[in-house]
Amino acid sequence: MQRRSRAVLEASQDLVLDCGDGVRLLAHHSIQERAGRPAAKRLAVLLHGWEGSAQSLYVLSLGQFLFDQGFDVLRLNLRDHGESHHLNEGIFHSCRIAEVVGAMRRIQSLNPDRGLNLAGFSLGGNFSLRVGVRARDAGIEIERLVAVCPVLDPEHTLVRLEAGWMLYRRYFVWKWRRSLRQKQVAWPRTYDLGEVLRLDNLTDMTEHLVRVYGGYPSLPQYLRGYAVTGDVLEPLVVRTNIISAADDPIIPAADLQRLARPGALEITLTRFGGHCGFHSGGRGPTWIERQVLAAFNSR
Repeated sequence: MQRRSRAVLEASQDLVLDCGDGVRLLAHHSIQERAGRPAAKRLAVLLHGWEGSAQSLYVLSLGQFLFDQGFDVLRLNLRDHGESHHLNEGIFHSCRIAEVVGAMRRIQSLNPDRGLNLAGFSLGGNFSLRVGVRARDAGIEIERLVAVCPVLDPEHTLVRLEAGWMLYRRYFVWKWRRSLRQKQVAWPRTYDLGEVLRLDNLTDMTEHLVRVYGGYPSLPQYLRGYAVTGDVLEPLVVRTNIISAADDPIIPAADLQRLARPGALEITLTRFGGHCGFHSGGRGPTWIERQVLAAFNSR
């Protein structure tokens, strides 16, 4: 994948975004001119899933595809993802939507002559939807938004993660522990995360962190804080596509029925695809990459 994504990586420049309130997020910005190509008219911002990063293979693959289609590409890291644990003292949690809105506002200000498009995967899809809801009030003009297998009801997703395939659950626990160790190394005077690192399941780890460091009195209150079910999406005016799969082991397809349906929202539910899979086989762009491009180009 590193070889296939060579052009977008070689054209990439690290960028630390001022998101307001002292928060900084790390991004990687690939510009057409750095590859000796004509200047782009449009910019695609890509947002990874939980414990992924701007270097995740699915982000690089989509980024290269869109770069080859003439987009500038900006791969944004959520707080404490990628090599960014040192940038902000506060620890990551999924209700930190204000800083992602701030990042998008800053990205727009740095690229006033490029149409802004946004695509997110899994938790990044959830953040993207919440950015879309807030975009108009924040003065952000987004042409199109695509959320791939977004987290809809975090309570249901957490249950699925805990009850699902054991190796998958252990993988997430391992990745989260690694991230927390990086945070502790970056801020040794702030954090002693030994207690949470001794826990062995996602529910207990989440509850400990949000109660001790997130300021939430209970796990359910925190999880409801970033759900997009109910009337949350009702204010959405950005043209938005949600693409989900009926066989997703993490995101229950039934939760799609619990979403508000503003006129700007289109939902595609496929029979197969798993969680952010949608691989059609063979060489060339994947099915989901073609769908993202089609959505971005739709008028």
